[in-house]
Amino acid sequence: MVVIERKLIREIPVLELARQEIKGEPLPFIIFVHGFTSAKEHNLHYAYLLAEKGFRVVLPDTLFHGERSEGLSGSDLNFKLWDIVLNTIAELNIIRNVYEDRDLIDQGRIGLVGTSMGGIVTLGALTQYEWVKTAVSLMGMPYYEKFAQLQLDELKKNNIKVPLTNEELADLLRILRERDLSLQPEKLGGRPLMFWHGKKDPVVPYSYTYQFYETIQSLYSDSPETLLFISDEQAGHKVSREGLLETVKWFEEHL
Repeated sequence: MVVIERKLIREIPVLELARQEIKGEPLPFIIFVHGFTSAKEHNLHYAYLLAEKGFRVVLPDTLFHGERSEGLSGSDLNFKLWDIVLNTIAELNIIRNVYEDRDLIDQGRIGLVGTSMGGIVTLGALTQYEWVKTAVSLMGMPYYEKFAQLQLDELKKNNIKVPLTNEELADLLRILRERDLSLQPEKLGGRPLMFWHGKKDPVVPYSYTYQFYETIQSLYSDSPETLLFISDEQAGHKVSREGLLETVKWFEEHL
């Protein structure tokens, strides 16, 4: 039986799933990051299937989401996107350290996965943490600086004032560059990485993600089976059941 527990890791509300008979043991560990305007509960179907396979799965609420919601309007939340992404990357390390300290992770076997914004977080985290051993990006993309610049251009085009000074904006772009996997793909270090993306995605451009995949294929020439891109011809911004099942299979095989 899979047990779902609500916990507070420091100030971060999480759901933790594991099989009841092994939940007190060190287990291979997966953090699942939800998408923009979503919440931890919305990905329980992934976590349940992974927990059935013997993983411990932790789903956190990101800043301004779920139990941490502050009732921000859509536009106000949009302006917070990169704050949320950067904060979540930092909080991944907090979560990992707590579970390591409690001896609940099996020998550093740690995976990371996320949908949409969570996929963006996942790819950025790979530039920061060598402890992520395998990762799955569902509708994410790694081009932090380029994506942020596109957003800024869109705001200017629509005569919407950017709520940042020029200095703050320069600082933000500098920090984003440090976490932009497209600028430092060597940091992948051959770690197993899977992408899933719908070709009709109107939110996170499919072309960006696939372009990145093409640029890193040469880095996996010695072990091509550890890099996978699944395209869905019909999907928009929603992961198919195939994407769900392939995610579970990926962690089974590579974690």
